[in-house]
Amino acid sequence: MTPDNAYRLAHEGTAMLWRGDFRNARRLLGELKLRADQTLACVSLSQSSAEAFRQYRQARSERAHVLGMLLMPLERNGVIPLPGAPDVQQACTEAYGPGGEPFVASLRDVLQVLWAHDQRRKGFEVPALGDRIHPHFGVFTPVRRDEYLDLVAEAPLPSRTTAFDIGTGTGVLSALLARRGVKRIVATDQEPRALACARENLDRLELADRVELLRADLFPPGRAALVVCNPPWVPGQPDSPEECATYDPEGRMLRGFLSVLAAHLEPGGEGWLIISDFAEHVGLRPRSELLADFDAAGLKVVARTDARPKVPRVSDSTDPFRAARAAEVTSLWRLTVR
Repeated sequence: MTPDNAYRLAHEGTAMLWRGDFRNARRLLGELKLRADQTLACVSLSQSSAEAFRQYRQARSERAHVLGMLLMPLERNGVIPLPGAPDVQQACTEAYGPGGEPFVASLRDVLQVLWAHDQRRKGFEVPALGDRIHPHFGVFTPVRRDEYLDLVAEAPLPSRTTAFDIGTGTGVLSALLARRGVKRIVATDQEPRALACARENLDRLELADRVELLRADLFPPGRAALVVCNPPWVPGQPDSPEECATYDPEGRMLRGFLSVLAAHLEPGGEGWLIISDFAEHVGLRPRSELLADFDAAGLKVVARTDARPKVPRVSDSTDPFRAARAAEVTSLWRLTVR
């Protein structure tokens, strides 16, 4: 089958189960990417606007769908029974759990699982923490978006008694707060794999005795002197588990956090909202809307500190939102009850 025929079938919605050499499957996926990227480049976006961004997201979603049509067989033990296939058993166990029936997965997903396994094994350095964090599959990895960690490491603490870490993910913010001397931290997440990841990291860092992990949608019971949240910063529907840390459908998590923050703050306590303004630059959420949400929740701004993303995607000349990414700023908003 030629790459052109494979791309045509995938674009029409026909999945292809690969039975040959694994290395040739990777080459074919590369050819499919070239053709999908050419199609994406043809999307006409005259300006960086909300409608243009939605069109671009739709085109990206269609690209992902096409690339997901190339499938790999996997046996119940996570072995790919093809010549030249890598050992994916441990990676598949980490991503999908042990055992189970034979199944198929897209080659794109298999490569993502392998990448996640490698990231979990090596971890990544967090300068503000002076240590490494090891992410799990499906948990947001701030490898390229770690500017917010410096903001949390440098902001003045209102107290070192108690803190809530809302949507903890890898547990990195809880670890930072514990290293800064906060005595008791309650970290929440609604994803079991995120809580398992946070527990493993906190155990490795010998901070588990300072942090209670709780499965919850946003807040734990009670109040704290400090409440920290780094929600997804772009209103929109995620197209994959990896995008859940970036895209927040209708701003649900952001508004959910702000609407009841005051009820979970101790007298004189602060809520730290860490969020990028990228959505403002593409017209998805004006700054006035964010400020109105603060006001509606009975909150006032004590201070705001900003940081530029360390690796902004401004070198890609084909990115129609290059200017918005160049202007993007991540802010830590310190909020108190009005």
